[in-house]
Parts: sequence; structure tokens; C-alpha cells
Amino acid sequence: MRVEVWSDVVCPWCYVGKRRLETALERFPHRDQVEVVWRSFQLDPTVPEGETHPTLPALAAKYGVPAEQMRENMRGLEELAAAEGLEYHLADGISGNTLLAHELLHLAAEHGNEKRNELKERLLHAYFEEQRSVFDVDSLVPLAVEVGLDEAEVREALADRRYRHAVIEDSATAVELGARGVPFFVVDRKYGAAGAQPAEQLLQILERAWADANPLITVPAAEGCEDGTCAV
Repeated sequence: MRVEVWSDVVCPWCYVGKRRLETALERFPHRDQVEVVWRSFQLDPTVPEGETHPTLPALAAKYGVPAEQMRENMRGLEELAAAEGLEYHLADGISGNTLLAHELLHLAAEHGNEKRNELKERLLHAYFEEQRSVFDVDSLVPLAVEVGLDEAEVREALADRRYRHAVIEDSATAVELGARGVPFFVVDRKYGAAGAQPAEQLLQILERAWADANPLITVPAAEGCEDGTCAV
């Protein structure tokens, strides 16, 4: 059974969703027969590459609320993430274009799906728990090397942009499947779940997908990120 997850490396709900999926898989008796594949989805591909900006004031302006109110909203999401074992520092975050990070994940996949999964976790951890940039080559290379990728290969792939089209294809497929935001979970291209669903809900989807082969069924959406930003 294959579980595909469309997400962005700067989506706070995506990291929460990842942990909840992992919890569901721990409880799923057929875990050893499940392949998890991370797909690319950019929250805001219109951000110019190479530019970054503080996240908090941008979100406050987006939703038309004072910065302190947005900071308080972020604290609420930080507490929710802490319940999943994650230590967020959202008010200190920066935002930027994640295209290179997604291209890097496709390069990692060339070395096996497990390598892509390992890099996905490393990028999320670096951004949300270490407040590190994931928006440029020099920031991404050390993270890639940490999970065992070759520095020269990484720099060459990010320079010639060989995986750019693969990122675009992933995003197009998500839209075709009905995704409006992320995280977006699809099991065997038959069952869909939008947002950071509770582990119990994800487990039910896994169990149902294992039991039968009905057309794509989408459960009600949970919290997630869409339209270029993340509501917190």
C-alpha cells in the first residue's frame, strides 16, 4: 500500500501531520507493507527565489490582524505541535521560495525513497526547530550532506535545475486529485484526507484502504495551509 503526502517544508501543519501519520502507522498492523512517498507542493510559488521575509508581520498583514494577535495565534499552534513532540518557534520564522528544497527532495529520491524520507524530516526539523533557512543552495547543501548525499552532486543538480519539472508535476497532480492546501494524504490513489488529520482518522483511512478498493473518498478537511499562507 502506498501513502502519498503532498506538503511543503515550511508548512507548520505539515510537520504536525507527518507526526500524526507516523503515529497512525505505528498502530497499523500492516505497517511493513506501507510505503510513504513525499510529494512536492509549494504554498506560495510566486515568492521570488532568493528573497526571504519575516513570517509574522507578513501573516499579520495577510489576515489584517495586529502583530501581537498573530503572535498569540502562533503560540497556540506551537502548543499543538508540542503535543506531537515538536518544538516550534514560529514568531522567529522567515519565509521564502521552497522550490530548491523540493528539487533537492527529488534528487534524494533518486537514491531511494528512504533517503527522500530522511531528508524530508531533516528539512522540516531544520526549519521549524532550528530556525535555519531552507531557501538557498548554501543553506540546503549542509542538510543534504548530513543525510548522506554527495555535496558535488547536490550543487550540480540545484544549479542545472534538473528536477524543477518534477516539482511542478507533483503540484499539478495534487490539484487534479482535489488538493487545495496541505498536508494532503492519498492512499493508493483511492482515499484522500486533507489537512493535519488526527492520528485516529488517518488510521481509519489506512484500515479502510487495506480492506477494500472503492473510488477516492475524501474525509472532511482539517487544519492545513493554503493560498500561500498558513492560518494559525
